[in-house]
Amino acid sequence: MRKLVYFIASTLDGQIAGPDGADPTSGPDAFWPITEDYLGHLIAEFPETLPAPARQALGVTAPGTRFDTVLEGRRTYQVGLDAGLTDAYPHLRHLVFSRTLPESPDPRVELVREDPVDRVRQLKQEDGKDIWLIGGGELAGALYTEIDQLILKLGPLTVGAGIPLFGTKAAFDPAVFTLTDSKILESGSAFLTYTKKR
Repeated sequence: MRKLVYFIASTLDGQIAGPDGADPTSGPDAFWPITEDYLGHLIAEFPETLPAPARQALGVTAPGTRFDTVLEGRRTYQVGLDAGLTDAYPHLRHLVFSRTLPESPDPRVELVREDPVDRVRQLKQEDGKDIWLIGGGELAGALYTEIDQLILKLGPLTVGAGIPLFGTKAAFDPAVFTLTDSKILESGSAFLTYTKKR
């Protein structure tokens, strides 16, 4: 069965974006440290998680081995739309969860209005590679019980306030995870893989 993997960048204090939800890696309010070793590790281990413009600029053509599907919430998708991208991940099956978007701006992007849990359970039954949950926090909170694995790109910084890993509406439901892989970079970032205990 396919796994739902929340592959996400997080600060030491558990924030995935600033309070405004803007892309923490670009723009005037960017705060995420993109170091050479961080980028190199992404290219080597998670090339499919780079958006199309970055893949093109870096000459990345590797299809990746972990994910063939990406899920994102409406606000996270809007970050790409604001940058002029109707499909930041054309190399992946792309689903956007929204009850407010009237229609998909791109024929390759599947707009999902149904319950996220039901849709993810359907996706898990299909053949293919694992499913990448890119965010945001609200969708991650809605899918909290369905997440099989966390891969945290932990940055060596704090921001104080922002959007938490699972948003602000996730139910209190303790889950135990096992550290199954780790990579500490010289720059201080860490890639930590945690698999949920069943």
